[in-house]
Amino acid sequence: MSPIISVSNLTKTYKSGFTALKNVSLDIQPGEIFALLGPNGAGKTTLISVICGLAMATEGKVTVGGHDNVTDYRAARQMIGLVPQELHTDAFEKVRNTVSFSRGLFGKAKDPAHIEKTLKDLSLWDKRDSPIITLSGGMKRRVMIAKALAHEPQILFLDEPTAGVDVELRKSMWQLVRELREKGVTIILTTHYIEEAEEMADRVGVINKGEIILVEDKASLMQKLGRKQLKLHLPERIVSLPPALAPYNLEISEDGEELTYTYDTKGERTGITTLLNDLRDAGLAFNDLNTTQSSLEEIFVSLVKRA
Repeated sequence: MSPIISVSNLTKTYKSGFTALKNVSLDIQPGEIFALLGPNGAGKTTLISVICGLAMATEGKVTVGGHDNVTDYRAARQMIGLVPQELHTDAFEKVRNTVSFSRGLFGKAKDPAHIEKTLKDLSLWDKRDSPIITLSGGMKRRVMIAKALAHEPQILFLDEPTAGVDVELRKSMWQLVRELREKGVTIILTTHYIEEAEEMADRVGVINKGEIILVEDKASLMQKLGRKQLKLHLPERIVSLPPALAPYNLEISEDGEELTYTYDTKGERTGITTLLNDLRDAGLAFNDLNTTQSSLEEIFVSLVKRA
């Protein structure tokens, strides 16, 4: 299957000499949810701006649905809906009018039924005749999403879409994202809420200092780079460990009633069986045990530090 977005050897250097993107290559597959993660200033918004044709690359090439986004800009841009990080709307325009106008900008015929459905999906229908200036920040964010969906794009970019919105709205927005994906829309998102990427994304890309340092299927990434921890709950408090248990690097909780053993999921052997045998030989019993795996956020932080 051909990628719906293909980025090849992309570099963006500003007149000041600052290089925001360094030789970035990336393919996005049709119908996937792709999460682009990175610290502030990593190049996420710049990359989205170049793909969407809002900024010119210094070097490299971008195609969208097979269309070069420079030589065939109109065809490429028509496939894309963009929800930018910053809110840009006509403050005194009514919600329904500004969303309808966005559809017309892409040469689409009027479709009141589509506009109505989009506004209802985003819980904006009751505000359809309200001036945007009267809306809350969360409502304005919904209007931006409605504008991006007005021309029925095949690709949707969401740049920090849930920044500054409440938990209830965040959940409703992600439900909408799932529904769009079911209809075949490709979703590319950046987010500071990494648990959202962990829940929603099919693949994850990590960008740092303008360079893509990793692109991986989310499940594979968490399997390869995730660490697991075994927690043992003790019946009695302890303050120190027998010397025989030193090789396991066990951590004692502050209350002395729990031991934590960390092991690598990539290892051929976890060492758990040997640990349990050595605990028994050392006379240490436990009431219960459970395992936890490191989150995508912990993996992301470790990757950025390593880079």
